Amino acid sequence: MKYYAGIDASLGSCSVTVVDGSGKIFREGKVVSEPVALIAWFLALGVALERIGLEAGPLSQWLYAALREAGLAIELIETRHVRAALATMSVKTDRKDARGIAELMRVGWFRPVHCKSLAAQEVRAILTSRKLVQKKLHDVAMHLRGILRNFGLKVGRATQSSFAGRIRELVAGHATLEEIATALLSVHEALLREFGKLEKRVRAMARADKLVRRFMTAPGIGPINGLTYASAIDDPLRFASSKKVGAHFGMTPRKYQSGETDINGRISKVGDASVRTALYEAAHIILTHPVKGSALKSWGMRLAKRAGMKKAKVAVARKLAVILHRMWVDGTDFDFSRGAAPAQPAKAAA
Repeated sequence: MKYYAGIDASLGSCSVTVVDGSGKIFREGKVVSEPVALIAWFLALGVALERIGLEAGPLSQWLYAALREAGLAIELIETRHVRAALATMSVKTDRKDARGIAELMRVGWFRPVHCKSLAAQEVRAILTSRKLVQKKLHDVAMHLRGILRNFGLKVGRATQSSFAGRIRELVAGHATLEEIATALLSVHEALLREFGKLEKRVRAMARADKLVRRFMTAPGIGPINGLTYASAIDDPLRFASSKKVGAHFGMTPRKYQSGETDINGRISKVGDASVRTALYEAAHIILTHPVKGSALKSWGMRLAKRAGMKKAKVAVARKLAVILHRMWVDGTDFDFSRGAAPAQPAKAAA
């Protein structure tokens, strides 16, 4: 008899269900959300497990890596797929979710998700932290501008270095505004200092990474875009064809066909939003800045005349995703004379 398990993980504990090949519940339980506890629970069952399902989430990569290292047949499965499969349940509990995931393992109706390497997770953590500090820096600056505007005080154009001086100049003589400005400017100064450190770290990482330097030979790709793309892909060989990368990051149109109805919608926007943003920014630079001798830009500009600049940027971003993957697999720099690299099966990582 074959056995299958499902794990519904939360911060404190995991609900675990094991079913046999006929779908009958073999064992259920609550286990502390720690790899050691989960491994011990599964080993104590006394039966070999064909597959163990774990939904992708905040704890999943940590738990997945430990269970995989322990020799258990763990599968990381896509959140959207699990949500759709369990949507028919009228009552939702952690126990029912674990049983539903176990059933998905039993029938084989699931899509495995790539678990990123520790190095890719570290890069992603630095990039998201940098982005957060940048956003808060902008929020503080805009909040100060908004408060002063209510009193008829207009900040106007100001650089990061001159912003604090301009604020102090405007609030001078107004006790309440001086108090507010002092507090917020101290926060702004701390954020600016820490943002500078993270920015320096990110750029140093890009300089030290041969792959990112190769990506930067493509127009529009800088250190942030290159690191974002590389950390999201992690392993280029998980894509059988470079063409699949665009769909993976949600840059291909949705499709709905039923009977006489056949609709091509907007792009799906599934997958990593930060990669879509990075590629769209690169496409914006390609199409709006001087890029000499690029067949990719020429192709994008022809498309812009027919379909509009916004759609052309999305199309160029999608094609750029394919080209970068091809550059990674083939170990080549960007070829300005070609609109896109040939989408052949992957051979070997550079």
